[in-house]
Amino acid sequence: MIEMGTEITEVLKTLHISKTNPAASTGLVDFKGGGKTISSYSPVDGSMIASVGTCTAEDYEVVIKKAQQAFVEWRTWPSPKRGEIVRQIGDALRQKKEPLGKLVSYEMGKSLQEGLGEVQEMIDICDFAVGLSRQLYGLTMHSERPLHRMYEQYHPLGIVGIISAFNFPVAVWSWNTMLAWVCGDVCVWKPSEKAPISGVACQNIIKEVFEKNRVPEGVSCLVQGDYTVGEMMTNDKRVPLVSATGSIRMGKKVAMAVGSRLGNTLLELGGNNAVIITENADLKISIVGALFGAVGTCGQRCTSTRRLIIHESVYDEVKNSLVKAYGQLRIGNPLDQNNHVGPLIDKQAVEAYLNALEKVKAEGGNIVVEGGVLQGEGYESGCYVKPAIAEAKNHFEIVQQETFAPILYLLKYRDIDEAIALQNGVAQGLSSAIMTTNLRQAELFLSYAGSDCGIANVNIGTSGAEIGGAFGGEKETGGGRESGSDAWKVYMRRQTNTINYSTELPLAQGIKFDL
Repeated sequence: MIEMGTEITEVLKTLHISKTNPAASTGLVDFKGGGKTISSYSPVDGSMIASVGTCTAEDYEVVIKKAQQAFVEWRTWPSPKRGEIVRQIGDALRQKKEPLGKLVSYEMGKSLQEGLGEVQEMIDICDFAVGLSRQLYGLTMHSERPLHRMYEQYHPLGIVGIISAFNFPVAVWSWNTMLAWVCGDVCVWKPSEKAPISGVACQNIIKEVFEKNRVPEGVSCLVQGDYTVGEMMTNDKRVPLVSATGSIRMGKKVAMAVGSRLGNTLLELGGNNAVIITENADLKISIVGALFGAVGTCGQRCTSTRRLIIHESVYDEVKNSLVKAYGQLRIGNPLDQNNHVGPLIDKQAVEAYLNALEKVKAEGGNIVVEGGVLQGEGYESGCYVKPAIAEAKNHFEIVQQETFAPILYLLKYRDIDEAIALQNGVAQGLSSAIMTTNLRQAELFLSYAGSDCGIANVNIGTSGAEIGGAFGGEKETGGGRESGSDAWKVYMRRQTNTINYSTELPLAQGIKFDL
């Protein structure tokens, strides 16, 4: 068993975090949150990491006013100059990659490699944003009126409110902020109350860069607390864009609140992701993809594989291979790189996991690999569970839901059209995959008649994404897009411009209006 106390103390010291008062609730200089104190407990060993002060309504007003003031100046900085700040942040993250990765792993419970990988995603989006800072292109078009010119341009939007989830406590924040910053926006971030210390660490890292470059205070603000703090942002007309990651239930509330004031939302919500394993699949890579997709991060990724749709001709072989592979999984401290699976985030998640297993049995499912909560030495937090496999039907109520836990449902199919219908037959539409060596099957899956998800993969699993591509999903996943491609446009205000350089005033569509 690894002794975490000394190691985590050093991590906190390196990241300039005090256990009793790690940071102000906002990230503003000498500002202290006036709300109640919340403590972050690690699911790894149940120890308290640190406590933070939460944001009151009065605190929130201070934050928003400071952000408004900062925006007035920040938007005047040339975009490449803003990109230079982001470049320096990327370098700072490279220097702090190991301690920040360890903190993410310890506070959230994901493996150390996944924690380090999350910080690498932050570094990668910094690199992407630096290049983007010189590529915020508009369009020119020909006017139907003589001696006129038309073009489109993009302006900074304003304050971007960010509500992030516990499972990726730092990466998703960086996807939003790095793009928003090069676009000229300022950001107010509410981290998950289940992983607040990782948010403090990020604020400490960027603070050094901002102070060195005299970035106006308020470009990056941190507000700690529960859903009530998020509600302050969603109901605030001074926040034109709210980017929220979390459950579908939460996302619907955010959409209603922001929509009622005609604001903009970027929603990354639930995923009920499936992998189709065809009769033409390479089963070796199929098993690996399904295994990591189902148990990686203890099933707590929005892209985790929930359903495995298997052709009847290979069903038994796939099932038996998975049962064997699950029997070899090592569950334990995620900072020990010998282990494959860490803990769930908290006892509430454990309860949801146990309830899901009971529901699938009650609906007629067959448990292939038994689940359960692990106890004894090394499992004192009570958050370690066994990854489980169940044979089920797609119409089961529990299968239609997303359970944030390592439960994999096996479904059998006969032909590719049935498989695609099963894949699409849920409310969520985030990530999907097909395992096949048949070109026709692959192209059908990627066509308009194929997967209805925002992400559709061939011969790789559902889990994970690259910075260069836009990340997001359809249907009840929310429709938002973050990270690469042209996702930057959501953070900007689009404007169409027409210039008349003639001495006449011809009207559009040839309209005559003579006086």
